[in-house]
Amino acid sequence: MTRATKISFVGFGEAAMAFVKGWRQAAAIDASFPVGAYDIKSGAPDPAVAAAKQRDYAACDVAGADSPGAALQDADLVFSLVTADQAATAARTAALHLASGSLFLDCNSCAPGTKRHSAEVIEAAGGRYVDVAVMSPVYPKMHETPLLVSGPHSAAALAALAPLKMKAQIFEGDIGAASSVKMIRSIMVKGMEALFAECVLAGRKAGVDETVLASFDVTYPGFHFPFRAAYNFERMMQHGRRRAEEMREVALTVEELGLPSEMSRATVSWQQRIGDLQMEAGEDNYQSRADALLARIHANEMKLEK
Repeated sequence: MTRATKISFVGFGEAAMAFVKGWRQAAAIDASFPVGAYDIKSGAPDPAVAAAKQRDYAACDVAGADSPGAALQDADLVFSLVTADQAATAARTAALHLASGSLFLDCNSCAPGTKRHSAEVIEAAGGRYVDVAVMSPVYPKMHETPLLVSGPHSAAALAALAPLKMKAQIFEGDIGAASSVKMIRSIMVKGMEALFAECVLAGRKAGVDETVLASFDVTYPGFHFPFRAAYNFERMMQHGRRRAEEMREVALTVEELGLPSEMSRATVSWQQRIGDLQMEAGEDNYQSRADALLARIHANEMKLEK
């Protein structure tokens, strides 16, 4: 297969929407090209959540389906873009409906072991499983976000992605190789976010945050620590829950390698804690974001004490 005749998404959140918008802006697909999608939120008990997902489908001009089977019917290129904790379930569900020979691109942030288990399910159903690692945030690059692909169907995946003008490259190795890069990279990337949170929040409470961050800029010139602090707070406030799920898979990756995973587990804790607050990022500076977080954390502590 060199060009898909129908593309479908399992999970239709930020990444899926970015890919479709990018394809349309780059004229990689035209208005008549069939794109299907299924997201669990479309059947959410909360009508507001379900309606919001329907608006997402409409905004991207995709055929939102009420079931995975309807979304995957006749699709020969399937992108799985769910939260890390739902990736294995999504693969098992998709396997019930995949067309024989279809490419299943597992773009989820999962441990290599998780990917291998999903691959067994997809391959047993007649699909072709591809391990995909999404190597940066999907904005602003959208469909041009760098991807690593690995596994026996990597060449076929690249041939299918090329007409969509996506920036994918093969990472040599079996299923799990590409994800190893993503998972191990996340130890540092998401771990730094957690370190920033603990350091800056403590510094803010102690009244020494400006001095501490200025000293970092002397030691590591060009890193722009106040800007990074604001950016990292925004990412955790908006995506902390999803990042916590990814970091659980990161910890699993480390443990699969026979190493202790205390740092990754601690990152899970900070990402989950801030994500669970479900706060808007607000003003684009670290001080206001830190103060808002501290106020909410303090208010939650007061509730627990009552």
